[in-house]
This record gives sequence, structure tokens and C-alpha cells, in this order.
Amino acid sequence: MNFKYLVRQYNNAPLTRQVILDMLKDYKRPNDKISELIKSGELIPLKKGLYIPGIKTDLTGPETFLIANHLRGPSYVSLESAMSYWGLIPERVYEIKSITMKLSKKFKTPKGSFSYRFMPSPYYSFGIRSIVLSPGQVALVALPEKALCDKIITTAGLALRSPAQTRSFLLDDLRIDPEWLRKLNLKKLRSWIEDAPKKESLRMLVKTLEKL
Repeated sequence: MNFKYLVRQYNNAPLTRQVILDMLKDYKRPNDKISELIKSGELIPLKKGLYIPGIKTDLTGPETFLIANHLRGPSYVSLESAMSYWGLIPERVYEIKSITMKLSKKFKTPKGSFSYRFMPSPYYSFGIRSIVLSPGQVALVALPEKALCDKIITTAGLALRSPAQTRSFLLDDLRIDPEWLRKLNLKKLRSWIEDAPKKESLRMLVKTLEKL
């Protein structure tokens, strides 16, 4: 059995244990084979029951945003990770940050660190887009407006009470380009507020953006 050949067709998403067991159905002791593949570097465990192809397979494997969607679902990539992806903030982000409807959680994996913050429904479902990362790989990512709202909501102790404070948070703390702020869709932002946590802070955000 050539695992490198078999796993090639599953290169575009993380592999569940059941998928691997199906691939190894001709083995009498498939669990032992999985352990062997991990030791040999052909298989990388992300968490219990979820894997990606290892370096020894010569496959690139799934993109980190797609891994993030699979590690804890339902979820979508947001916060600084999405803001960096869209070019809203200048910094490159190394931890992949996501929003989930499950409890907040962090994972440290061989492919990097992944963190998840809880957000309630129906606000959770607003402002998400399916992004084609590469051929055959599509991930759920927050729109720039939603990523910014998520950042404000999840920042502990932050309550936006004045335009001056809000501008300072956006321009000094987050270092967002003013031109980018002028491009944000205020109609979308307004439509989410009634179902969102920190309503008053989001109203102040919209009020501040209207005057930029």
C-alpha cells in the first residue's frame, strides 16, 4: 500500500480518522498503521481524530484557514487573521483566530496555533464569505466589517464611548489605514447591531466612521 498515492486525493482538506481507516481497510490492524504513519512523518495529527498529510508525502496539504474551519466547527476565520487577510491591518498574524458558536478554545498544532472565541447566534452568521484559497480549497472568512466588529466585541474592557476614543482605537491601536475605513460598508454594520453584543460600542463605531 502506497499511502502517498492514496492520500493525494484527500490533499485539499484535513483527514478524519474514519477516512484514514477506510484508506487502510485492507490492514488487519489499521490503528497500528496510523501510529506508524505518524512516526514516519507521512501523517500529522492536529487533534484527536483529525490529521493532515505529512512532509514525507511531498504534499502541501490544506491551507491554514481551511484547517481552522475544520479544527473547531462551526467556525469562521476572523479578528486579526481576517483583517490581515483583507489588508485592513499592516501586521502579519501568526496565530489563526476564529469565531465559533461553541465554547472558546485554543489548539497548538504542528501547523501553528489556532484560537476560537464564542459568539452567539444570530449575530454569528452575519458577514461571512466563502473564500477560494487555492484550487479545491474554500474557507469561511469574516468580511472586513465583521472582523472589525468581532474585534471590538471580543476586546476585554473595551467600551467605545466617543468618536475620539474610537478613532484612537482604530488608527493607533489597530493601525488601520483611514482609506480602508472609508471603504467599509456601513449599511451592513448597522444591520448587525441589534443582534450583536456591545451594541453601544458598535453604534459608536458607525457614528465615527460616518464622519471620516
